[in-house]
Amino acid sequence: MSASSIRKIIEAVLLAAGKPLTVDQLLNVFAEGEKPERSEIRDAINALQAEYEGRCVELVQVASGWRVQVRQEMEPWVSRLTEEKPARYTRALLETLALVAYRQPITRGEIEDIRGVSVSTSIMKTLQEREWVRIVGHRDVPGHPAMYGTTRQFLDYFNLKSLDELPTLMELRDFDSINAELELTLPGESLPLPDEDAEQGEAAEVSADVAVVVPVGVDTPDSNKTIH
Repeated sequence: MSASSIRKIIEAVLLAAGKPLTVDQLLNVFAEGEKPERSEIRDAINALQAEYEGRCVELVQVASGWRVQVRQEMEPWVSRLTEEKPARYTRALLETLALVAYRQPITRGEIEDIRGVSVSTSIMKTLQEREWVRIVGHRDVPGHPAMYGTTRQFLDYFNLKSLDELPTLMELRDFDSINAELELTLPGESLPLPDEDAEQGEAAEVSADVAVVVPVGVDTPDSNKTIH
């Protein structure tokens, strides 16, 4: 099979999938007699990335594999395809997510100690329902509290291949000016928030520098959110 044919098949499969695919998954769409080498799959991916340069779509690698998606700068127009408003999350939820991401594995009690306020059950439930956070074990202390960590879906949503791509704490020293909308606090810093109930009114629209934009071929409300 020619390189051109392999490239077209890979492009069609990625467009139709609506989710990230690994190299192995891409290989599996070929019949045994026509299956290319892994290197040929990677060559096709590289060729598509080059082909998409300067276009409204891009081919990116995230934690779960390769995905074709609309570029971030197109989001203002693409988002008008749906009447659903962008998701808004409280400051408390965003701070909790940041602590899980940077301090994992971490227990709910440890999050409360850092933040200085209780973490509502609804916050942990929302993070788990979004599949951004999961229980990864239990601390070997009395009560055996659950320890939380981020998921592959979290990385995919924020356009990350691994946790190593999260901003460093040094980069986050100027986080307020870089990403004022999120108002996340550095892990380890206390927050001047009186209680969890007061925070519920401080909703913040997720929007910043790392974006997950509309995967091509996916027609769902969630895929129209831009998250930084």
